[in-house]
Amino acid sequence: MRLGRLLIYFFLILFAIFYLTPVYVLVVTSLKSFAEVDLKTMWRLPKTISFESFIQAWKGDPKRGLRGLSQNFMNSVYLVIPATILSAFLGSMNGYVLTKWRFKGADILFPMLLFGMFIPYQSILIPLVQVLQKIKLYSTISGLIFVHIVYGIPITTLIFRNYYSTIPSELIEAAKIDGADFVGIYRRIVLPVSMPAFAVVMIWQFTSIWNDFLFGLVVAPNPSVQPITVALNNLAGSYFVQWNIQMAGALITALPPLLVYIFLGRYFMRGLLSGSLSGI
Repeated sequence: MRLGRLLIYFFLILFAIFYLTPVYVLVVTSLKSFAEVDLKTMWRLPKTISFESFIQAWKGDPKRGLRGLSQNFMNSVYLVIPATILSAFLGSMNGYVLTKWRFKGADILFPMLLFGMFIPYQSILIPLVQVLQKIKLYSTISGLIFVHIVYGIPITTLIFRNYYSTIPSELIEAAKIDGADFVGIYRRIVLPVSMPAFAVVMIWQFTSIWNDFLFGLVVAPNPSVQPITVALNNLAGSYFVQWNIQMAGALITALPPLLVYIFLGRYFMRGLLSGSLSGI
């Protein structure tokens, strides 16, 4: 028994090292000066630790026409916060209606909502751009927020619907008898017990929206409103790539989702174990 457990830990550690190897190269390269960057020595620790690559990745280099990530970082912040919150609340209300306020056609509407999860982004880019142009949201952060809210509705609805199906319907019926209306039941009964589901949905949406590249590139062609993932791609030079700056930019870009999982990961797991994804 003890030998078997040691073997399990050995292979787990081995797989973890294998999985974290690219992260090691990423961190080591970002701490080197450009003169030290070499494919043959990429595994070696830096001779002198330098944070110049982080400064250039953040502020840019006007002499070389290198645009930094600082403005685009804030664009992603302005994008991800409202899009995450609004898509979570819309999914919550949809899940509440589809489980506790049954109506004619609900069994047809729910599969139609879920169908949106299986539509490839690439297939709707042209009509999406045309619609955004007509409603004056093309090449704006507001347009990106709108797109991510709409595309987040299917998955958020699914998660909340499965979670609310575990809430006893007797609670809702008792509240109706006491005279509570639709909004009152949601605000006083459903919403207070929804925190585990909100944790799952908001962490999921935050990560998905922050890491999105396609919509940021197509919906926001103006560099001044593009999210940080698109700006990271633009850090590469025209003639040669300064890998230390690229790696530093990648770390800056990955930091917010990483911090979210470090500090809120336990709530994500609690939400999963509470039945937020049951039935998928």
